[in-house]
Amino acid sequence: MKVVIADDEPLARERLRALLAEQPGVEVVAEAENGVEALQACAEHRPDVVLLDIAMPGVDGLETARHLAAFDPRPAVVFCTAYDAHALSAFEAAAIDYLMKPIRAERLSAALERARMFVAGRANGNGHGCEQEAGPARQIRTHLCARMRGSLRLIPIEEVHYLQAEEKYVVVHHARGEDLIEESLKSLEEEFGDRFVRIHRNCLVARHELVELKRVGDGHVQAILRHGKAPLEVSRRCVAGLRETVRHL
Repeated sequence: MKVVIADDEPLARERLRALLAEQPGVEVVAEAENGVEALQACAEHRPDVVLLDIAMPGVDGLETARHLAAFDPRPAVVFCTAYDAHALSAFEAAAIDYLMKPIRAERLSAALERARMFVAGRANGNGHGCEQEAGPARQIRTHLCARMRGSLRLIPIEEVHYLQAEEKYVVVHHARGEDLIEESLKSLEEEFGDRFVRIHRNCLVARHELVELKRVGDGHVQAILRHGKAPLEVSRRCVAGLRETVRHL
């Protein structure tokens, strides 16, 4: 099994490395000291297992796990933490095990066995392996993750101007350009409904980006955005609710 270790403490990574060296059939393919590095390592190496600390700077372990849940193939996530307060959130993020530091060799061995069962189930077409269906975690992410040919880009939610569906992808228009993500507009609306408002069946706009609604000659309504290159079409069914939103901005 290919393993990625993600922990911001060098001594914790060293201990895990030493414990894993005693496990048969295990190869550490990368180490990371934060969530961004962990995601990059997983995009590059496609590991079977990620040993993931929770309290890391920037993108923490819980959010990293929620991004990893969308990877294909999806790695087994085992949280390794000094705190027991995150256990429920960890399993909501579809972790297969939760190890308390200092990690004991026998607990790590048991977690790796669960990971092997997960990987075997994944290979047989059951993406969830031995775990129970946990459903998507409802905690709101701070970033969106665009994956491109073995690398990825994390896009801060506060930098997103609008989201536009395009075939099976969603185009994220943000402060640094545009990226494609493989998520549905509906799931994004459910997760980020407080931040984005629907203006069309194929478009969500950040509330803080809305400047005005403008009626054009043919009776259609357009949304003018603070950082938009061009006005965006508003569907008739969204006009009334959108006027109310703009009125209260």
